Amino acid sequence: MLKDTGERVIPEKMDITNELLIEHIARYHFSVPHVHGKVLDFATGVGYGAHVVAKKCKHNLEEIIGVDIDPKAIQYAKTTYYHPLSKYMLADVTDLALPDQLGTFDVILSFETIEHIENEDQFMENIYHLLKPGGSLILSTPFGAGKGKPCSSPFHVHQMTENEFSSMFDQFKKKRFFYQKGALIEPIEGSQMDRRPLGVVIASK
Repeated sequence: MLKDTGERVIPEKMDITNELLIEHIARYHFSVPHVHGKVLDFATGVGYGAHVVAKKCKHNLEEIIGVDIDPKAIQYAKTTYYHPLSKYMLADVTDLALPDQLGTFDVILSFETIEHIENEDQFMENIYHLLKPGGSLILSTPFGAGKGKPCSSPFHVHQMTENEFSSMFDQFKKKRFFYQKGALIEPIEGSQMDRRPLGVVIASK
């Protein structure tokens, strides 16, 4: 049986008012207008997000592949969130061979992943090589004290500052940054948020 590890989002085991669940579901719905063609959900978890995208984007989607390092999560995704346009695969997001194994994608989604990754440079390099020219990355992470500094979550390597986050995407041609608080995701420009706990980027190669 798949267990909740503290940050594992399993919708069937969570209350509808759970803030963590609301935030995660909101990010996938936020991505829907940008989804088309071949899509990669990098660190898909149990697959609920890939399933949302498959159902909402079925007319614009060629396929969505959900990748995760946890075999139990992938098995749960295959049995709970099947869709004809989705596929789930066991893999490490920092594996150097992934671009050769998976090919390239029109859109890559990676929500609340990078803060868990020790080798974030390889993670970002994989993403860049997995994206087609003109393809889009939609990625999110919580803000914190900065790289190499302790953070409140025992599950995170660290949590970037806003400036560190924005500098992660210098190799992309276009990028737009957003803040998230709960279900609300809005552009940085004109943001009225008093506290900005989460950052989201749409970056185009």
